[in-house]
Amino acid sequence: MGRALYLECGSGISGDMFVASMIGLGADKEKLMKVLDSIPVKGFNVEISDVFKSGIKCVDFCVSLDEDNHDHDMEYLHGHSHDHEHHHHHHDHRHPSDIKHIIDHTAMSMGAKEIAVKILDIIAEAEAEAHGIPVEEVHFHEVGAIDSIVDIISAAVVFDDLDIHEVIIPGLTEGTGTVRCQHGILNVPVPAVANIVKDNKLDLRISDVKGELVTPTGAAIAAAIKTGDKLPDNFTIEKTGLGAGKREYEAPGILRSMLIVFDDSKRDTVLKLETDIDDITGEELGYLMEKLYEEGAREVHFMPVYMKKNRPGTEVVVICDADKRAVMESIIFKHTTTIGIRYTEMQRTVLRRFSEVASTEYGNVDIKTVILPDGTVRKYPEYESLKKIADKTGMSIADIRKLL
Repeated sequence: MGRALYLECGSGISGDMFVASMIGLGADKEKLMKVLDSIPVKGFNVEISDVFKSGIKCVDFCVSLDEDNHDHDMEYLHGHSHDHEHHHHHHDHRHPSDIKHIIDHTAMSMGAKEIAVKILDIIAEAEAEAHGIPVEEVHFHEVGAIDSIVDIISAAVVFDDLDIHEVIIPGLTEGTGTVRCQHGILNVPVPAVANIVKDNKLDLRISDVKGELVTPTGAAIAAAIKTGDKLPDNFTIEKTGLGAGKREYEAPGILRSMLIVFDDSKRDTVLKLETDIDDITGEELGYLMEKLYEEGAREVHFMPVYMKKNRPGTEVVVICDADKRAVMESIIFKHTTTIGIRYTEMQRTVLRRFSEVASTEYGNVDIKTVILPDGTVRKYPEYESLKKIADKTGMSIADIRKLL
């Protein structure tokens, strides 16, 4: 049986809503509070409580600052040239590297640290794009940064604690209109959210709600943990968690998360096409393979065979979806000398798999993650990512694998 986290973002998503929702699912509150106590930044307090939104019991995760409180999860990153003269007092700023230092010196697992850094990188890259500056020049305003840092670290800790490998997020629901922040009045979705949605291929739906439903931190969390966007046809709900939002709109601001269980033995039908050829060159066969893959073949391989009159030849085998049969046959007839193609309908069982990105000191590595029927997880680094780092550093691919 498969197990996954399903995030229902019909009322949007923010950092505090996500943390609260994960606590509702059973994330360890005591572990979280110990981690927050170890953050080498002070000036904040955290309260976790039950609240009611439209009569529905939810978990509330509230970060309050000891000084000038600003809207939670609303203090966006901004470019270094932004004018701060409208503030009545001076604040320092933190660059992404400073916040990574804070994350590194916080007492949490390596898995949680990796998630926190991934969330931070997504936000910083989106803001750098919005302001047209390098990522390293993006900075947080100190007061607004504290609650954002707490949100990012908390989200990473509670998600890591639940040990979830598959996350399904069909889409994010955003509001409309404008929102006031440090940059003044911005259209919804704000530039950072729009960039995160664009760069990470998140589905976005604009609702009639006046106001912001998706914050940069919330969008970055979704982008960092999402592995798929399609729910199984049938599933059972193991547990639900309801995270309360802070703002009041026409509809209750609730992020609902569900741990779902489903039959993960995916079965489908494919076609196997075969033909034997003994009178074309290796170059022509190579070109044939390229064209077949370009048009959607799942697998193409060649096998040496002995044909009539003991002539050495090649058996061309193509695996494709049933609706690709005509296209595959047309390519084979066009680019070879064959006058006939055999085909067979075949059933297959496919394991669930999805792609992830692992961070190393030498760069990112694409990882293919496979879920076995018993729930065991296997991870396979993609060759092209390993090759890229090997070419860049001079290291062997075997040594790079050991870093993962």
